[in-house]
Formats: sequence, structure tokens, C-alpha cells
Amino acid sequence: MLRRPPPAPSDRDAFSAEALRFLEPLFATAKRLTRNRADAEDLVQDTFVKAFRFSGQFTRGTNLRAWLYTILHNTWRNRRRDLSRDAVEVDSEQVEHAATLPGGPEAFETPERILMRRTLDADLQAALDDLPDAFREAVWLRDVEEFTYAEIAAMLSVPIGTVMSRISRGRRLLFERLSTAASPARAEVAGGRR
Repeated sequence: MLRRPPPAPSDRDAFSAEALRFLEPLFATAKRLTRNRADAEDLVQDTFVKAFRFSGQFTRGTNLRAWLYTILHNTWRNRRRDLSRDAVEVDSEQVEHAATLPGGPEAFETPERILMRRTLDADLQAALDDLPDAFREAVWLRDVEEFTYAEIAAMLSVPIGTVMSRISRGRRLLFERLSTAASPARAEVAGGRR
């Protein structure tokens, strides 16, 4: 296997500067994937550590953004796989204490989660949160991050047809859930006009 020579310091600086431009959108995607700020921060940090460590494998002139998202998604997928093997430990005293606090466990929501919920329409947020991971991930990457089908397929290591199917089914599920949520509200408004 041929190894590329490590990049020169000026190349590394240019690569670092270019890669760091994507910090905020990567973090937003990491938060969407992990649903936890601390986990998202760890995921983004691991993504950049890997990107900087393997920067010599990046081909200049190709899509750095897609390359970083691929690393992010692969790291997330590997973590989920590893976590599924670990035994779950619960501190029952802490859980019981959280349940007795005003607001219950929701009192531990981070400011970012609260802001996201306020920013997105409540029905849309609920519909997104209810989507199965595979559909939510594909819809988010296409409709929010605006990656192409081919880029998403490369990131998720699935065929492009699978990406198209997941996006189609995810959007349909979103539509169905939003339509269901809107129906009672419309009936309530119509009932109030009579």
C-alpha cells in the first residue's frame, strides 16, 4: 500500500482552516443524531481528530464537506454499534429523584434543546423526533443540510436507491404525522366558528 507523505505544515494549516469552516453545521447534525449536547460535542471532536489525523488521505479539490460528514456519520454509527454491546447501568436513585422534580425528567433539557423546540414548529419537531433513525437521518441530510443523494449514499454507506427510498418514506411519514396533528387543530378552529 502506497502511503502519501504527510502534508507540509502550510498544507495542514490550510486544511485545518477549511475544515473548521464546517464546525457549526457538523455540530448541528451531531446534535440531531445524538439528541444530546455533550454527546454531540464528543462526536464532533472525534470527527475532527480523525479528519486531522487522516488529512493526508483527503484528495484536494474534492468535496471536503461531504468527506467530513462521512467521518461524522461513520463515527456515530460505530458508537451506536459499540453502545449496543455495552450493558446499561442506571442509577435508580438519580432517576427517582429526577421524576420527583418539578417538570420531571424534562427539567434536564439543555437550553439548546429548548431553543430548537421553540425554533421548529412543535408539530414538526415531534414528527421529526418520531421518525425512525434511518429516515430521520436521510431526510435531515437532504432537506436541511442539502446534500445530494450520491453524497448521502457515500456518507451512510448505502446504495443511492436506499437513500432515495428512505427520504421518500421519511417525508411521507412526516406528512402523515403533520396531517394527523393538524386535523384536530382544524376541527377545533372550525368548531369555534359555529
